[in-house]
Amino acid sequence: MTHPAPPLWRQLQAAAAIVAGVRRGESTATTLPRVAQDLRAGAQALAFHALRHLGRAEALRRLLARRAPPPDADALLCTALALSWREEAAPYPPFTLVDQAVEAAKRSAETRPQQAFINACLRRFLRERDALVAATDADPVARWNHPRWWIARLRHDWPDAWEAILEANNAQPPLTLRVNTHRISRGPLQELLAVAHIASTPVGRYGLLLDRSRPVDAIPGFADGLWSVQDAGAQLAAGLVTAGLPPTARILDACAAPGGKTAHIGELLPKARLLALDVDPRRCERIHQNLQRLGVHAEVRAADAADTRGWWDGEPFDAILLDAPCTASGIVRRHPDVRWLRRESDVEQLAAEQKRLLTALWPLLKPGGHLVYCTCSVFRAEGADQMAAFLAHNSAAVLQPGPGHLMPGRGEVGGTLPDNQESDHDGFFYAVLQKSALDAPARQEP
Repeated sequence: MTHPAPPLWRQLQAAAAIVAGVRRGESTATTLPRVAQDLRAGAQALAFHALRHLGRAEALRRLLARRAPPPDADALLCTALALSWREEAAPYPPFTLVDQAVEAAKRSAETRPQQAFINACLRRFLRERDALVAATDADPVARWNHPRWWIARLRHDWPDAWEAILEANNAQPPLTLRVNTHRISRGPLQELLAVAHIASTPVGRYGLLLDRSRPVDAIPGFADGLWSVQDAGAQLAAGLVTAGLPPTARILDACAAPGGKTAHIGELLPKARLLALDVDPRRCERIHQNLQRLGVHAEVRAADAADTRGWWDGEPFDAILLDAPCTASGIVRRHPDVRWLRRESDVEQLAAEQKRLLTALWPLLKPGGHLVYCTCSVFRAEGADQMAAFLAHNSAAVLQPGPGHLMPGRGEVGGTLPDNQESDHDGFFYAVLQKSALDAPARQEP
């Protein structure tokens, strides 16, 4: 039995609540679970669209009203403006969005006192849309829908590619699956999807790019562990880690949650002695769940990877994956709230944390072993600059050929290392560091 879709005004209320939460500093991962189940999918789609166009919406609201209304009303107003300012990309006809936004204001005690104000602003917007939009074009935050500091940093880091990066950030991301080659090969999985009328295209060595996004439970093979959702750029990590290793290699995934890269390593080397760490015990449970579904074994421990005295047994690793905490500036098309939640000071703070982890983990690597450093960031401070500083202070570290900076979408690749992903992917940085075989082995302190 199918149930009718909830009315648009209810979805707009929920989407505006998500936008309001982001403005208060809450991530969508925090606010979405508070949305009623029947509204969640629609509200998420509307809220993500609004967050991708929030800079433009806020600029338009400033033209329509000198003084912002109370936060809940302003969130509803800006959500409606973000959804309707560009008619060809609007999820519903602008007149419908305006009508339903006013209805949403009327139906909530928090926004009802501002119903007339919201109605007046939106009706004026419909009448004067072209002129109002043109008046905001000179504002870079409205033009690019990113904070001013973010735009400036990208222009500095990538003077020839910053516009392409920002354009890609505002696009819809693709849905890419990673084939669990421990259970099925790519061809048979592609045939299984085709039977369900899901078209797909091979990506890289392990991926399938679907023709369009779908709910996970609408794609056959998930419960059987035949595949995982993983961006094509993220799929590079496990191959870099396992390259050249013996079947029973000792491998560390230092910041493992939610476990996608851990599972992929286990799929490629099922007999490896694989240790996955994460500082948050709740996130470790998520790793366990993913590994169980995929039929992959790893030891999972809740620990601060940099506090090696608390978890390391003294036996060096053949390979280490450091998927370091970062700004997530390369995955904002999937997480459009990130751009509005981050602050410029976060870049330097996270770069310091990345340095702390690198410094702590490097001694745990066997001579001749390799460490794969990656971040889902396009900021040079978290990528090429971080590596340059590390190499300058570690003579035993030798940078190997690797992907370097991957730009989101199909944009240009920065740095001097080649991009070996021809398909659509998120923004990442990868560096492979080999330890000189002459370097003294690490030893656990008493």
